[in-house]
Amino acid sequence: MRIVFFGTPEFAVPSLEALVAEGAQVVGVVTQPDKPHGRSRSTLVAPPIKDVAQSHHLPVLQPDRPTGDVFHAALRHWQPELGIVVAYGHILRADVLGVPTRGMINVHASLLPRLRGAAPVNWAILRGETDTGVTIQQLDTGMDTGPILHQSATVIEPGETAGALLHRLAGLGAESLVEALALMRLGLLRPRAQDSALATYAPKFDRTTTRVNWSADSQAVSRRIRAFDPVPGAWTTLGDQELKLFGARPAAGTGAPGELLELTPTVRIATGQDAVEIAEVQPAGKPRMPAAAWGRGHSAVAGQVVM
Repeated sequence: MRIVFFGTPEFAVPSLEALVAEGAQVVGVVTQPDKPHGRSRSTLVAPPIKDVAQSHHLPVLQPDRPTGDVFHAALRHWQPELGIVVAYGHILRADVLGVPTRGMINVHASLLPRLRGAAPVNWAILRGETDTGVTIQQLDTGMDTGPILHQSATVIEPGETAGALLHRLAGLGAESLVEALALMRLGLLRPRAQDSALATYAPKFDRTTTRVNWSADSQAVSRRIRAFDPVPGAWTTLGDQELKLFGARPAAGTGAPGELLELTPTVRIATGQDAVEIAEVQPAGKPRMPAAAWGRGHSAVAGQVVM
């Protein structure tokens, strides 16, 4: 079966590697353009999936958007029978979905219809979900609304960060994709319509979402910090300086919400109920560092309040 693969970030890499390892006939890869990096924005960095594709000598397309006659002609030239989409970053229109003769399937990092949208891993942790997983679904023109083909569940570990969970789900997604394709070859896949009444949503987040609300209790504050670790990082301010926080866990303590209760040997901050202990911080313009080292070297003093 001739497969065209759409994907961009690290999350997509295990799925493409698994297809190649299984001997799948991947006829081409579609990913996003190289992005400028560095202070001068003069260095172009390829998407992770492009590097993998090139290492396996697979042809690559990098349109700004997956639209237009030139892109359609290139896609049709590959004569794909099936499209596989893993965190590509663009919604595919009906004319693109219709190019592969057997349609397109998507690897989504939640148990649909829960957490439809762009950031299911972050929102799973932020909302205190105890389990999540991966859904292989038939793509349609909606946002994660197509029929479910296959699902694999996993527990969200206590204290797990978004980065750690995303890494686990990337591997689970690759395994689930291989299983789904095996079932497809045997004619055993049974599409199941989603119950939209059970749908929840995981939209893109902004700086308002990633800012720490110190009036919340210690469990909620810890979840918010873990939900955006390692990127983009949950943040707060001390004076006029932004500070990103990582590795939070609930701790004992009483004080005004946001009050610095302790700076050494650990950094402990009061919340609306109890406190949180912080493992690492990142001051604006600097790399991540142990919170205790920041506490010893910074001019902050116990009793100050972060906002």
